[in-house]
Amino acid sequence: MENQMKAPSPEMIMQIGTGFWPSKILLTAIDFGLFTHIAQKGSLSAKEIKSALSLQCTDRHLFDFLDVLSSFGFLNREGLLENAQYSNSVDTDTFLDKNKPSYIGGILEMMNNRLYGFWGNLGDALQTGKAQNEAAKGERPVFEVLYENQDLLKQFVNAMTGVQMGNFMALAQQFDFSKYNTFLDAGGSAGVLSLLVAQHNPHMQCTTFDLPPVEPIAKATIEKFQLANRVKAMSGDFFNQALPKSDIVAMGNILHDWNEENKIHLIQKAYDALPKGGAFIAIEAIIDNERIKNPFGMMMSLNMLIETSDGFDYTFDDFNKWTKQVGFTSTQLMPLAGPASAAIAYK
Repeated sequence: MENQMKAPSPEMIMQIGTGFWPSKILLTAIDFGLFTHIAQKGSLSAKEIKSALSLQCTDRHLFDFLDVLSSFGFLNREGLLENAQYSNSVDTDTFLDKNKPSYIGGILEMMNNRLYGFWGNLGDALQTGKAQNEAAKGERPVFEVLYENQDLLKQFVNAMTGVQMGNFMALAQQFDFSKYNTFLDAGGSAGVLSLLVAQHNPHMQCTTFDLPPVEPIAKATIEKFQLANRVKAMSGDFFNQALPKSDIVAMGNILHDWNEENKIHLIQKAYDALPKGGAFIAIEAIIDNERIKNPFGMMMSLNMLIETSDGFDYTFDDFNKWTKQVGFTSTQLMPLAGPASAAIAYK
């Protein structure tokens, strides 16, 4: 029996322990705009990349950088070293070319510019229970700065849209909207979820609801989709005012920003806005009840510690407890893209 036992191996320990290496390699490539440069030309040699990005490293280290991106599957390579030509993989070309509407690199840019450094203080966050972002250094919270600068806010909104795009597309196509007529996305950012719901469900009237500085961004997105007849943007503060009445109320990556008391408060706001038979949909990286199968959800929860101190991600059991406490009668869990799910409560 002992001979059949798996021999100890340090492989996983080293893979996780050095995980910041591949992460920083990808984030640096995005920061350089490498994939966008390559997309413009179709393919580039290392020499052309070195010139385009104004890099001063040795050729050997540039080959290491490009070849490891190839080994990860982000680049395709034909030839070797000086004779190599590099092109984008299908996924990279689709999602990491800044000139394409499908670009999701905004969230990764934010991770590189902000979160990468803050995560170096995870130990301090766990020891003190305090956030480790700009506010921890005595600076103004990043969201205060964002909401005062329309350009920065637009970049942030686009980042949040990018990270949720796959989930929004899945929900718009998988959820049965046939029994409903109106849809409200509370904290709707650029309005993309409302637009996708309207696009895939022609009978739906949709509203995206967020703070006043976001409204111009949402209106521009609605105009771009040419769906102003069925999607509108509204301004408001969902903590301090009632949500507009709607058959469905959705919140995408909203509940996890807050502590349990505030989560229940927001769920109550959604309940009050719904008719009998209405649905509340929370789109999050819902952690499995056994807390073993969705490590991304638990890592996102630690990210909330770093960003907010008391925000956290949660399990479907947690969601069931809170929604039952508020008055919802039944729930459903719908897997979306990757580690995300829609936790749905019916009134």
